[in-house]
Amino acid sequence: MKYLISIIGILIVLGLAYLVSNNRKDIKFRYIGIMIVLQILLTLLLLNTKVGYFIIRAIAVVFERLLEYAAEGITFVFGGLANEGQAPFFLTVLLPIVFISVLIGILQHFKILPFIMRWIGYLLSKVNGMGKLESYNAVASAMVGQSEVFITVKKQLDKLPPNRLYTLCASAMSTVSMSIVGSYMTMIEPEYVVTALVLNLFGGFIIASIINPYRVDPEEDILPVEEEEKKQTFFEMLGEYIMDGFKVAIVVGAMLIGFVALIAFINGTFDQIFGITFQHLLGYVFAPVAFIMGIPWSEAVSAGGIMATKLVTNEFVAMVSLSDIADTFSERTLGILSVFLVSFANFSSIGIIAGAVKGLSERQGNTVARFGLKLLYGATLVSILSGLIVGLII
Repeated sequence: MKYLISIIGILIVLGLAYLVSNNRKDIKFRYIGIMIVLQILLTLLLLNTKVGYFIIRAIAVVFERLLEYAAEGITFVFGGLANEGQAPFFLTVLLPIVFISVLIGILQHFKILPFIMRWIGYLLSKVNGMGKLESYNAVASAMVGQSEVFITVKKQLDKLPPNRLYTLCASAMSTVSMSIVGSYMTMIEPEYVVTALVLNLFGGFIIASIINPYRVDPEEDILPVEEEEKKQTFFEMLGEYIMDGFKVAIVVGAMLIGFVALIAFINGTFDQIFGITFQHLLGYVFAPVAFIMGIPWSEAVSAGGIMATKLVTNEFVAMVSLSDIADTFSERTLGILSVFLVSFANFSSIGIIAGAVKGLSERQGNTVARFGLKLLYGATLVSILSGLIVGLII
């Protein structure tokens, strides 16, 4: 029965994307089929084989070590701030972003990361039927971050038509930055974080290929040219990435304070007036979505509340909410929900992406703002599709 529900769910998601398609005649169904099969095979590999277990364990160990090294610096500066036996969220989850950001900067400085992004992007372009620039951008989004990725393509930005710009922005919203992957792994199981990263990469292309199909002229499909005009020294780069990482940690922390407090206020107000919390109410709205993802109806309302929280706030708030009630869910529901949460598909991302693009090109930033809701719609379908694929396997 679970297989039937998952297959129906996949067809519904593809159908919802088809309903808002810009150009249904140009949809490349062959490439979409190939990518869905790849999603299923890669999920099977990662979650159901010893090889997959080894890969995920190796990645998890790397991030565990990195978090331990980050803790050395955090303890030196903030040692004694926390009470014995307590682990403040800001210190243990957010501040390690600073150290991970430094490592990304080092890989960028020595041209290792651009090399990886170009070649993975080139290979992806062979299976997704899209341009090399779109494929590069998807990999770059996962490596350097949602906002920073547009700096890597700023030379091409002004020349892009709205349809190609949509795909670039969809990738930025569907994936997550490597700098915060370690933070996610402190809240949900590493195997689901890694699986979501892989699924969202292909899922972004699948949904964008349906909502926003087009053909790219090979002569216009030029990869970004590396900048030579601003050559930083190694220590200048370190300082910049340390501050960038700290800014990200502070911004995420500030958003969490605001959003968690706001949700608590709204929940309390709704509970006093209507006898039901706002999150629980949203849970009923999202329960059918949770059900078609393969979550049993007995858990669908609670799961729907977590999904809605992610959409209206951000993934961190939703992950905290999930960890609070994780013991009420089955292992399969936890897996589906965890994969759904690993993306930037929320309302605040519209402003972040539009702002990042506008900082480089005001005209293109206004274009992004105009299709912002459609961007969120597509990115949410990507998250649902990833959850569906996991539900089909586990």
